[in-house]
Amino acid sequence: MLDKFKKPYDPTEVEGPLYKKWEESGYFNPDNLPGECTEPYTIIMPPPNANGSLHVGHALFVTLQDLLIRFKRMQGYKTLWLPGMDHAGFETQIVYEKKLEKEGRSRFKMEREEFYKETLAFTLENKKFTEGQLRQLGASCDWSREKFTLDPDIIKTVYDTFKKLYDDGLVYRGVRPVNWSTKYQTSLSDLETRAVERKDPLYYLKYGPFVLATVRPETKFGDTAVAVNPNDSRYKEWVGKEIEFDGLIGRVKLKVIADEYVDPEFGTGVVKITPAHDPNDFEVAQRHNLPAVEVIDRYGRLTEKCGKYAGMKVMEARAAVAKDLAEKGLVEKVDAEYTHTVLVNYKNENDVLEPRILPQWFVKMAPLADLARTAVEDGRVHFVSEQYRKIFFHWLEQLRDWNISRQIVWGIPIPAWFRPKTAQEGASEEMYIGEKPPGEGWVRDTDTFDTWFSSGQWPFAALGYPDSPDFKNHYPTSVMETGHDILFFWVMRMIMLGLYRTGEVPFRDVYLHGLVRDAQKQKMSKSKGNVINPLDVAEKYGTDALRMALLIGNTPGTDMALAEDKIRSYKHFANKLWNVARFVLENTDQGNALSPGSQGLALVAKDQECQAQFDALATDITHDLEEYRIYLAAEKIYHYLWDEFAANILEESKSILKTGTPEEVASRKRLLMSVLSGSLKLLHPFMPFITEEIWGSIPGTKELLMVAPWPQVRE
Repeated sequence: MLDKFKKPYDPTEVEGPLYKKWEESGYFNPDNLPGECTEPYTIIMPPPNANGSLHVGHALFVTLQDLLIRFKRMQGYKTLWLPGMDHAGFETQIVYEKKLEKEGRSRFKMEREEFYKETLAFTLENKKFTEGQLRQLGASCDWSREKFTLDPDIIKTVYDTFKKLYDDGLVYRGVRPVNWSTKYQTSLSDLETRAVERKDPLYYLKYGPFVLATVRPETKFGDTAVAVNPNDSRYKEWVGKEIEFDGLIGRVKLKVIADEYVDPEFGTGVVKITPAHDPNDFEVAQRHNLPAVEVIDRYGRLTEKCGKYAGMKVMEARAAVAKDLAEKGLVEKVDAEYTHTVLVNYKNENDVLEPRILPQWFVKMAPLADLARTAVEDGRVHFVSEQYRKIFFHWLEQLRDWNISRQIVWGIPIPAWFRPKTAQEGASEEMYIGEKPPGEGWVRDTDTFDTWFSSGQWPFAALGYPDSPDFKNHYPTSVMETGHDILFFWVMRMIMLGLYRTGEVPFRDVYLHGLVRDAQKQKMSKSKGNVINPLDVAEKYGTDALRMALLIGNTPGTDMALAEDKIRSYKHFANKLWNVARFVLENTDQGNALSPGSQGLALVAKDQECQAQFDALATDITHDLEEYRIYLAAEKIYHYLWDEFAANILEESKSILKTGTPEEVASRKRLLMSVLSGSLKLLHPFMPFITEEIWGSIPGTKELLMVAPWPQVRE
């Protein structure tokens, strides 16, 4: 049994067979756990996108969640870690469109059904691949309960939620400005945008008696008013009047209005109002009953309303309009280096978004935000990091109604139907909400749901709300562990929708981890060549080494640096543990292997001190894990095993075992085995593979380490 310890630890020989043994044991399933497990401990896995391989951020969440599950499983909880995969609507469509581009194809030349079927096949193939990667990282989740966000029961729950929101007046179809991607031909919610700073010319244009400043002269064909601040004495006499002046394609007539929105300090204190292409201007137009004239189409080209500029892309038109205005003497001056912000697609900074007015489905956020705010204030939802609790409240105050419509093919179709009304009925169309139309003549809404709308229902939907035993036994879940970068996209919405549908919070605790960056704290990217592929380094150094590298030094909510050298160092630690185990197993009585001094067999005074030191460590680590001080727990067990057990206790044992009295030798052997077996238990959630492999070599271990009882804690 000890022959394997004669060569260095080789994770490539151990990890695959061990994971298979774990999976075949059935212990990933809470219903199969030994003993009297009754109190549930549940984590719903944040579903990775089924459109590519796992990155190092995924490896971090797998490590953290697997650690918590293994810890609680050993403590005797009925642990369920429910895995799943996300169809990831917009993001997957982007990935698949890029694939089509490489093949010389385009989704715009495909039928919707053809594109959907191809994307589904692509996603399901990736899904299987990703499941294998999760196994490679040691994820002890219950694969028998795995869910996919396009499973029929998940879709039904999403439809039921939409219908309930609609019936309760919390969903409405509104014509409002949306953030439009001309590149991907869909709208994006406010949270899917990013404001970036850039420099553009600021043009001071002559509008009859006024001069006004704008960075977007190409939108002037959609102007429906000019506005001033009501308290600006410079322009009071003009308010309510109409101005008329020469434009580029004929005479222009605009009304002068007064509105608090106008900043008298910006430019000259006069602004043009272009409701169809600026969300603030749209709000002004609503207050003043102004029309909205669209002059930029869905492809980012000027429309036929723009005369000779029709068909030009925005930047081309901007240059042409500015040039022609200057030639007509209608440009007073230009600030060539004006710094301002523009909204871009959060996934692609080159995709500058255009405001467009479209009929879309919106969720009223204020009532849902009140539910979430109260749940956090009264402690039903607890943020591990106070910093993110404050940020959560700040974001609740900033929320606008949520646009959940997406003009994409891949995703869950919105269950809305329209039918034209007759002239006698006095309305343009009637609408029906439901999976199937109520009769003939109905046309389905072609939009799909924002992915975050379905993902926001993940905890209760994945557990089979409302009637399944899993929902009744495991909801609310114990903790939501995920990245701080999706607090707003996902965590906030899960709390809102979970409370709205079930009346209970979806999880008790929120643990947010930071981003994983390179050694210089730079963001990892393929273009920089600094990406660490977690599966590659796991293959090279062992999954346990990767896990420890991700845990030590990783404080909640804070970005961490990761270098390959760090991972390599924990491979050395694994080898140290392997050699420690070899020494203990070679120098102890195999027949009395699991008889620690704390269970009644005598230890000499010195060994009692060592045992007490270990018991105190076990207590500390337990408390750290229960309080989510995972990084501290990892550091403590690492330093104890390396600096105390290996460097001091083992070295001291060599002479005791050779020259000690029979009582001292027997005591030391019991101590060594006690500390080794206890250390393997403490370390198992962090480094599951090597600890399980060593555990299996200890005589008298009948059960797998993954279900061995956690060390007793001193009060």
